[in-house]
Amino acid sequence: MRDWLKSSLNFLSPPPNFLTIECSLAKLKRILGIDPGSRKTGFGVIESGRYHPAYVVSGVIRVEKFSGADRLKNIFESVCQLIDQYQPDVMSVEKMFVYKNPKSALVLGQARGVILCAGAIKGVSIMEYTPTQIKSTIVGKGHASKDQVQYMVQNLLKLTDTPQEDAADALACALCHDRYMSLGIDPELISKGTKF
Repeated sequence: MRDWLKSSLNFLSPPPNFLTIECSLAKLKRILGIDPGSRKTGFGVIESGRYHPAYVVSGVIRVEKFSGADRLKNIFESVCQLIDQYQPDVMSVEKMFVYKNPKSALVLGQARGVILCAGAIKGVSIMEYTPTQIKSTIVGKGHASKDQVQYMVQNLLKLTDTPQEDAADALACALCHDRYMSLGIDPELISKGTKF
């Protein structure tokens, strides 16, 4: 009788790594979303938890008054400051789409370059998503309007006010990464352009 009771108690007791599993599931991860721009770069930070992502901060890096290398320097320094202040675990950056104007594509490419460089220097993991991936994930349509993205971001993060366009795009990028991670999709496959 005692042996049976002892074996039953052992069976009912949690496995030795139970607490470790619970702690790792509960650990919050910070995601810094970036919507690159040559004049206005949106940013948004969310915390990805076990259930629903939580809003931390968002805004816009404005560099209209600068030109050339000074503009790129200010974008780089601002992104570095954001990383230092909010300590994200990963940076989710919107990929470029094809521009009809080659000059615009070149200027945006330079801005993206310094943003990616800032993340790499600070040792933050970097993921990139296309605008279509982001809109499909957040709105359900790959060609959703700016208004629709803003509306969904506001609702998903339970914000009292509608976020500014560039900030909303950045938050959408962060939410996109959170969604892919919650589904257990390998981010490396996403970076290589694998479709799901």
